[in-house]
Amino acid sequence: MARRAAVAAGSKASAAAAVDVLRRGGNAVDAAVAAGFAGAVAEPGMTSLGGGGFLLVRTPDGHEQLLDFFVDAPGRGLPADERTPHFTPVVVEFAGAEQVFHAGWGSVAVPGCLAGYLTAHRAFGRLPLTDVVAPAVGYAHHGVELSGNQAAVLGLLAGIVTLTETGRRLFAPHGSLARAGDLISNPALGDFMTQVGAGTVTGFEAATVAGPLVDAMTEHHGLLTDADLVAYEPIVREPLLLQYRGARVATNPLPSSGGAIVTDALAALAAHDPSTGSARDVRRLLEALAGATERHKRQAAAAVPQAQRGTTHVSVVDADGLMVSMTTSNGSCSGVFAPGTGVQLNNVMGEDDLHPAGFHSVPPGTRIGSMMAPSIVDRADGMVVALGSGGSERIRSALLQVIVHLVDQGVDVESAIEAPRVHWDGRQVQVEPGWAADCLLAMADWGPTNQWTRRDLYFGGAQAVALDAAGAVSAYGDPRRGGVGVVVPL
Repeated sequence: MARRAAVAAGSKASAAAAVDVLRRGGNAVDAAVAAGFAGAVAEPGMTSLGGGGFLLVRTPDGHEQLLDFFVDAPGRGLPADERTPHFTPVVVEFAGAEQVFHAGWGSVAVPGCLAGYLTAHRAFGRLPLTDVVAPAVGYAHHGVELSGNQAAVLGLLAGIVTLTETGRRLFAPHGSLARAGDLISNPALGDFMTQVGAGTVTGFEAATVAGPLVDAMTEHHGLLTDADLVAYEPIVREPLLLQYRGARVATNPLPSSGGAIVTDALAALAAHDPSTGSARDVRRLLEALAGATERHKRQAAAAVPQAQRGTTHVSVVDADGLMVSMTTSNGSCSGVFAPGTGVQLNNVMGEDDLHPAGFHSVPPGTRIGSMMAPSIVDRADGMVVALGSGGSERIRSALLQVIVHLVDQGVDVESAIEAPRVHWDGRQVQVEPGWAADCLLAMADWGPTNQWTRRDLYFGGAQAVALDAAGAVSAYGDPRRGGVGVVVPL
């Protein structure tokens, strides 16, 4: 059999960066990191080197490791009375509703993505870092076409991403927000990534980066300190494991809740016969999802905050069987940039639903949790699937349903991702089109429903690659979020 790899990513450009690195001789970790750097240019409303995320890696011999490089609460070294948040409120207009988001310097948590990418590359990468960042550097300097889904996300976040002159220059260079098909570039980010690739900048704690960044934080009443940047480290964790109907599920453990909710719901479903997609099965799925969500919400109230905003995902398997599942986020974006780098920073500390006890109530240095749940599933038939999803709080429902389709019904990754979805938002059942009439009746009997007329990025963006028992690979990117799947002959 010819040697092949596979990639599924949140945009055509991110997938192309991963493919380029695989064809240069890179492995799955090189490719995922390349997609992460590329996403900072091509998916600017979803991810950034100034955000955070999680990477689950599985070596060909079956060893798994979860790298947590999500954000920390800032403020190390600041007296408690100086940790008062200073936000810039921005009204974001959704379909039929408005919501106030908190952006600006006071919303920024300690970034983790750059440190996470570099840590993963050092531990598992094969190509020189210069080659890994090369596709993203090219996008940043020469421009990348903005996809329809990415343009829609920027449209939602328009008031945030154009908050500063830097943001307006990048995303509204001609006075109006960039649209689908427009080329967007970020030369300062390209220069910064070039320095990272060459090793002359090793992270945000580097003096040339930290000095101007901390000065800007001080000037604008942000809480990120030099001590935060120096102290930040990715954390290696053991994956959360579950046996489900002869399959093995590995996912993101606590303190993040997404993986725990998914495995809790799967454990509840395991008490019943495998799902065939019947009306009875849909009701059971909703009961399991709602029950798991409520249990973990109660637990989270006394634990660390859980970030739930915009995310993207990449899954990769290389020709040697190394697999990676990586999910990253920049929150809802802060609108502010690390000076001189082109890196837009996150706004995780400005999300009010993360901080029920009050903004900046958690101690500095606390690792924030997340709904993100990069996962790997071993089916009983020998197929191994690396998968994950964007979609903030809908991550849990998207992943649960994709895994149920993969395991209970034994379908391929395309069929599992294409199947219509539901999501219990705590008030009503959000329903994608495509369900059978008896299933719709079962949902309505279970609780109030809101039936959407079209598929939407609201329902998540699952990206998956698979390696079957015969060594064949496959990939599928979720069209709900412009996902792309590519099988790569090598």
